[in-house]
Amino acid sequence: MEAAMDEFIARGFAATRLDDVAKRAGVAKGTLYLHFKDKESMFEELIRTALVPLIDRMAAPPPITGPVRDAVERFAETFMREIVATRRGDIIRLIVAEGPRFPAIADFYFREVVSKGLAGMRALIQLAITRGEIRQRELAQFPQLVVAPAIVAVIWQSLFARHAPLDGGAMFKVHLDLIFGERRTT
Repeated sequence: MEAAMDEFIARGFAATRLDDVAKRAGVAKGTLYLHFKDKESMFEELIRTALVPLIDRMAAPPPITGPVRDAVERFAETFMREIVATRRGDIIRLIVAEGPRFPAIADFYFREVVSKGLAGMRALIQLAITRGEIRQRELAQFPQLVVAPAIVAVIWQSLFARHAPLDGGAMFKVHLDLIFGERRTT
């Protein structure tokens, strides 16, 4: 999987060849076919191993005993640390860049990652609305708005960070101030 990640990140989905993955992994091409039927199934396994466990953990947080905002901040911190600051972010960038040309991989990513993340965030938003922590009830229809800074951070990191570094965590906290109201300091 490490060799596959290296190749997909370096070449993109379209240009990656199983021959190159096998060479980088130091195995015969036939060995790959013992585990994967094709390049698409290899990419799907990369998503399953690199992102799905993390998303599952983030989408099903432990019971919320404190403010919902704290749980959303933990999500943001985990996302920045485990995705934006790692090569996992490159996988997301790859989906954004090549998903329109390869809808099957975008569909797989949506099913395995995006839908789970949206469901988890929607549940947190609904809890915050029920508790009165968020007044804008319509936000539950658009959990994408809450996670938007995370996606901006992924894209920014891969395209513009060398020109203008972005503190994604600080940006996310400002965003949460807009949603929850400014955090009170005591």
